[in-house]
Amino acid sequence: MNNISLKKTLLAGIITENPVFVSLLGMCATLATTKSIEAAFGMGIMVLLVLIGSNVLISLLRNIIPSEAKIPCYIIIIATFVTIVKMLCEAFIPALYSGLGVFISLIVVNCIILGRAEAFASKNGVAYSLVDAVGTGIGFTMAVCVVAFIREILGTGAITIGVYFPLPVKIVFQIYPSNLAIPIFVEPTGGFLTLGLVLAFLAYMKNRKDSKMAKIAKEKKALEKKNMESKLEKEAVK
Repeated sequence: MNNISLKKTLLAGIITENPVFVSLLGMCATLATTKSIEAAFGMGIMVLLVLIGSNVLISLLRNIIPSEAKIPCYIIIIATFVTIVKMLCEAFIPALYSGLGVFISLIVVNCIILGRAEAFASKNGVAYSLVDAVGTGIGFTMAVCVVAFIREILGTGAITIGVYFPLPVKIVFQIYPSNLAIPIFVEPTGGFLTLGLVLAFLAYMKNRKDSKMAKIAKEKKALEKKNMESKLEKEAVK
């Protein structure tokens, strides 16, 4: 395997196979933990750490785990890393632990992690499994932060940092007056609305790009046909 393949593996999880915007996985965490960008970032980092730990360990044990017991073994491994991350979060970032609540434990059943374990880590070496975990984790973190950024601005009119993470002071970036905010965006309904808008925008951009590429290909084909006809005419004259 070469570095180009490693790069493609990394970028796949971030862009072309983004778990939220492309594969539509991990919807529970995406909708429930994106009321604020700080909480979303915290969830993203925890998912990233669990992905790295579980992917690497499953890759190391892929030739030892019997095929008949793959899924139970994967779940035990994932649950172990979730427990470790949960305990660390409770010890060092108690506000984030309290804010995310049960959704930290639900990382165990996040289909992104189990999916990467089954589809990738169980079939590839440690280096590639690590890169895949990093790419997928970054892709998930970016996605939930984008959704949270939109929801928090529209729902509160500001971005607030320091509520969940232990910073010396709470920082509030007021984008526009709070009385103009739309509170529904920080409610569960707002999660669906925001995610739908983001997915619609991405679909529009993809369709626009595909149409442009199809137009370029059509023009190129027409030019090649014209050149061929011109060449045949010259040969006929000779």
